[in-house]
Amino acid sequence: MPAGYLANPLIFLVDTLVGAYVFILMLRLLLQYTAADSRNPVSAFIIKVTQPPLRLLKPIFPTVKGVNLAAIALMLGLQLTIGLVISLAQGHLDVWGVFVWSVAELLGGIINIFVFSIFATVIISWLNPNSYHPLVSLLYKITEPVTRPVQRWIPPIGGIDLTPMAALLGLQLLKMLLIPPIQALAHVF
Repeated sequence: MPAGYLANPLIFLVDTLVGAYVFILMLRLLLQYTAADSRNPVSAFIIKVTQPPLRLLKPIFPTVKGVNLAAIALMLGLQLTIGLVISLAQGHLDVWGVFVWSVAELLGGIINIFVFSIFATVIISWLNPNSYHPLVSLLYKITEPVTRPVQRWIPPIGGIDLTPMAALLGLQLLKMLLIPPIQALAHVF
């Protein structure tokens, strides 16, 4: 058997399962920050799935100004776990590099959630503009922190809202300018 025979499936499983839970935690963080309706079935699912570990961390990491610090700490811890598994499977351990990589991955993931949510809301507005599905209301709630400031600067032109396009451009620029320098820090030490 090759040297990495068991390492690759282990990395795949940890990255997939733990990464999915980190994604759900990111959604919870954003939904809580935007004060989304907790009675929404999708919100209720996210809350129910993330509640047990967050309940344990809540006394140590409180919510400050709508930001759930317990969720951030848990996301960072889980992302560190993924990074450490990958690092150990590759035969080297760089704790600083794994920490910086974890922060960059989390920031990139949150930006990606905004990007895909905006894409989804645009497509939904074309296909079924008056949709009342529970997921649609959450998508609009998630995108509000990004699109609302842009709407103040770019009003609809001839009945066409260019806000999503401008927001997507801004998010992609942010990702290009923010993530690479953070990833470069992982290799400084």
